[in-house]
Amino acid sequence: MSENSDFGSGPVTPGTPGSLGNPGHPGDFRIEHDSMGEVRVPARAKWRAQTQRAVENFPISGQRLERSHIEALARIKAAAAKVNAELGVLDKETAVAVQEAAQEVAEGRWDEHFPIDVFQTGSGTSSNMNANEVIATLASERLGGGRKVHPNDHVNASQSSNDVFPSSIHIAATAAVIRDLMPALEHLAVSLEHKAAEFAEVVKSGRTHLMDATPVTLGQEFGGYAAQVRYGIERLRGSLPRLAELPLGGTAVGTGINTPPGFSAAVIAEVALATGLPLTEARNHFEAQGARDGIVEISGQLRTIGVGFTKIANDLRWMASGPRTGLAEITLPDLQPGSSIMPGKVNPVIPEAVLMVAAQVTGNDATVAAAGAAGNFELNVMLPVIARNVLESVRLLANAARLLADRTVDGITANVARAREYAESSPSVVTPLNKYIGYEEAAKVAKKSLAERKTIRQVVIEEGYVEQGLLTEEQLDAALDVLRMTHP
Repeated sequence: MSENSDFGSGPVTPGTPGSLGNPGHPGDFRIEHDSMGEVRVPARAKWRAQTQRAVENFPISGQRLERSHIEALARIKAAAAKVNAELGVLDKETAVAVQEAAQEVAEGRWDEHFPIDVFQTGSGTSSNMNANEVIATLASERLGGGRKVHPNDHVNASQSSNDVFPSSIHIAATAAVIRDLMPALEHLAVSLEHKAAEFAEVVKSGRTHLMDATPVTLGQEFGGYAAQVRYGIERLRGSLPRLAELPLGGTAVGTGINTPPGFSAAVIAEVALATGLPLTEARNHFEAQGARDGIVEISGQLRTIGVGFTKIANDLRWMASGPRTGLAEITLPDLQPGSSIMPGKVNPVIPEAVLMVAAQVTGNDATVAAAGAAGNFELNVMLPVIARNVLESVRLLANAARLLADRTVDGITANVARAREYAESSPSVVTPLNKYIGYEEAAKVAKKSLAERKTIRQVVIEEGYVEQGLLTEEQLDAALDVLRMTHP
């Protein structure tokens, strides 16, 4: 069983043949029942009939809820039990047993008892009942003496899958963004900023349309990358207030049927206290259950961050291309052999991995957008797949950000002479001469420089622009100072 995750967002490992989810012998079963009749359940399983039905109904992907999602469900159950006792819905002894059982689930001690596939009923009812049943079984064991805690009547008291499950998604995603992704992005931004300072005077040719442009410094480019990452943090922070709104207390359709007065605010306050997250009650419970716009928004921000990662990783690959026939302006750390047939070949493996992460996040966002549009009247019916994709995107981006910083950016070195050679040999350095000899004459200089493989300075002297008094040699030298061009 897994240790306490503190809202770690890794996936729960699927069951294997002979495990709880797939007993090896007929005698390894017990009989449970629900409103539809009797069900055979693995003898050692903490779940009951409704979970078992879902296991049998949805053998689709082998992917289960993320660890952080199970934890979020358990946090809700613990908070609800406490508030229900305070409001007279549950007796104190039952509530305490439920709280303690839910705490164990939140800590990851019973993850193997959450076997249901992500691709299940769209409301997440199966996984909500899975949590209810496991917690009810654990609480019953605590009470002893033949006392039974009921999954619906006790653990799910004052709740519905329709408000609990979307709330659990928002809690897990809020935790993952705040605790995992934003610190990882900060870490990457700092690494890029350190390189921006280190490369502040490393002049190189700028490029637009993949063609030579006026000079820039390598530091300016890295400063741009750092800004992309920091803007990603800003985007996440701006979306957090809506992501952290919870529909808890709306129950079946948003009206709050079967909840005592004050339940919603009290449960959310309790979950916020337990998690340290900035959780708030939904301003409109009908929006909060019928739509998933807040999580669609955060998924879009994750996609934007992934797009930024793509730009950064591709630039690093281009600048490090070579070592002989590419640009070779920078050198990336050598991490592993790059070919099974070409000895000595080394590839930009971390940037490539980052590009794949970005592609996956883009795909995940497309799924979230499609699923987010599946709000029919009072309920969105694609909740589990929304959860799976958003939580995976956060996890992948956080891991990729740290890897990119630690195993690539921190070890980058600049090939200073090569970069400057490119800058000084680029025809685009003729641009500052426009004000002396005009655009058309400068274009002629650039084309002759390129055709005859001469420097711009050589061509200007040969063509007699200095002799004609259009500019002095001092002005020519100043105009062709490539580092000065980066700060006009």
